[in-house]
Amino acid sequence: MPEPRQTLRLGVCGPVGTGKSSLIATLCRELGRSHALAVVTNDIYTDEDARFLRSAGVLDPERIVGVETGACPHTAIRDDVSANLAVVEDLEERFEPLDLVLVESGGDNLTATFSPALVDAQVFVLDVAGGGDVARKGGPGIERADLLVVNKTDLAPHVGVDLARMVADATAARGGRPVVALSRHDPDSVDRLAGWVLDRLEALRAGVLEPQDPGPMPAHTHHHTHTHDHDPAPQTSSAGAARA
Repeated sequence: MPEPRQTLRLGVCGPVGTGKSSLIATLCRELGRSHALAVVTNDIYTDEDARFLRSAGVLDPERIVGVETGACPHTAIRDDVSANLAVVEDLEERFEPLDLVLVESGGDNLTATFSPALVDAQVFVLDVAGGGDVARKGGPGIERADLLVVNKTDLAPHVGVDLARMVADATAARGGRPVVALSRHDPDSVDRLAGWVLDRLEALRAGVLEPQDPGPMPAHTHHHTHTHDHDPAPQTSSAGAARA
């Protein structure tokens, strides 16, 4: 049996503006002092997210690579992951040994999820400014990603969101899967996020982390045998038929 891979590949996805790049920058600041990291970003026709992270100074710029997908970002993280996978493998080879590669999807909709062929675990990001009802509406990433982050919690009082209810709705939608309410200004929440990531890294290296696919479930079909009681069909006499 091959040795477990030593580098955790962690996907970060969610709608536009939920703070995915800021979350990645926060993780780089928190873990970069003790662990070796690299980042892959996805945008359609630009490397803007990669440039944002480089300008933030969270990692050596050579460890941050932008992929220009040329199409909807979810296609490059789920349907055809070859471009992303090639970049991830190149980073792992160039900067070996790496502890963590963070793969950020382009901003997409609530159905975007990563293929388990690309990442070992994935984080789905919502933010309170998107509305307190988003979490309870559900969707593949909200319900089944390895971790759901409710981001920018410090904004809740300013956008009229009941944070406790939003987190409770998210927890209920996920059936017990973990939820982290995060603000980059709150050290305790940052610690919880970083701790969860390190737990996944430890599980990977122990050979007990099985990548899950939170993607859309196949349509459910029902097979029923129906029996109906009908009144007998009216009998028409030949005489009646002749008169009709």
